[in-house]
Amino acid sequence: MIESQLNGRMLVSDPRDREIFNTQLLYFTCSSLSEDGERVYMISDKTGSPNVIVRDLVTGEETYLTDNHKGILKSYVYFDGTPGEGLGKASVCLDYKREVVYYIQDNMIYKTERSGNRKILAQVPENRVTAFTHISGDGKRLCVPMTDGRCLEFDPVTEGTGLDRRPAYDIDGRVQQEHLSSYLCVYDTENGTLLYEKEIPLCWITHVQFHPLDSELIMYNHEWASFDCGIRRIWIYDHRLDQLYPVRTEGKDTLGNTKGYERKAGDWVCHEMWSDDGSSIIYHGGYENGPAMVGKYELASERYWEIALPDDYNAYGHFTMDHEGNLVCDGYFKYPWEIKAVRENSTDNGPDPHKKDGEYISKVIPNWNDGSLTWIPLCKHKSDWLGQDAHPHPIYSHRGDSVFFNSRSEKTVNVYCVSAYTLAHQSK
Repeated sequence: MIESQLNGRMLVSDPRDREIFNTQLLYFTCSSLSEDGERVYMISDKTGSPNVIVRDLVTGEETYLTDNHKGILKSYVYFDGTPGEGLGKASVCLDYKREVVYYIQDNMIYKTERSGNRKILAQVPENRVTAFTHISGDGKRLCVPMTDGRCLEFDPVTEGTGLDRRPAYDIDGRVQQEHLSSYLCVYDTENGTLLYEKEIPLCWITHVQFHPLDSELIMYNHEWASFDCGIRRIWIYDHRLDQLYPVRTEGKDTLGNTKGYERKAGDWVCHEMWSDDGSSIIYHGGYENGPAMVGKYELASERYWEIALPDDYNAYGHFTMDHEGNLVCDGYFKYPWEIKAVRENSTDNGPDPHKKDGEYISKVIPNWNDGSLTWIPLCKHKSDWLGQDAHPHPIYSHRGDSVFFNSRSEKTVNVYCVSAYTLAHQSK
């Protein structure tokens, strides 16, 4: 690992792109890599507007899968986008086994194959905004979360704040006060039929994820919860029973919690994701008036494991998993002797209590039962964290041998890759 600089391999085709164009991975709730690991799917603005491209990691050849010339569609995270026009950057989702990409452009829901064949599946209803979509494990269902458009009804030029021009008002607060709803809209990926639409009142949904093995179960969230984030954030919808239930509840019976923190409504919880077999959900956040933590919930036993991080691990980050249950993180870690660089954090500040100034991509090996985490820094990403696109959002390759991530350490956002092998692996 090179301590002084970012040492991941950059995945742009021309070094000059580093000065001109932004290229980023798809959102971490889906993979950006083909099942064989030979292609990476990304969003690039090389044409002046964002488009989805696929890059062959062997030959370097790139193919455009979308044809967008109208900028960015207004949606969650991209608050200053154009209503009804442009590419929904948050909507792009890859079915990595079949290499089919789903996305929203000009309020139309598309699917496109690696060959470039495109098909319109459906249209987003009027007066709704969308967010991060998800494809079922069998590739047959697409979930598009939608919210009443009033949720993001504002002028980003005069009422927006920060780099991403997010609303100055409390969005979840408006949802509660004006009795707005979100909708789990599930479409047939072959013919675009709306299979069902589940309305969830008083809710702002931005993340949805099908259970990996059971597409009748959908995990969803309450974004930027204005109250009780510790128990409102993560929910599951059981379509068979037409029931909703929360994942994290208040309580003391947390396994592996060596510091004795209770689960409380006042905690901050975020970035949930399924394990490969759907038996558990991991998440991260922070205890109310306490340290950061990473947690796991097991559906069958309804048990929780939560591991509190050291007090000085206070740099916001994301946790994702490989197929073996190892974690990777883009924040929190620091060497004891390090003094972190002072970074501008006036933009992209959500309700989380931690600053966005993490610098490392770290492999993290959890021992849930004894409440310990082994941190193995792989490289510095040195991203400035300013805006959603500059969040590293690291993901493992399907083989688990490398990690892909975003970084803007200079003028533009680029995609990098670093080996996930440690000295222990190399000695075997």
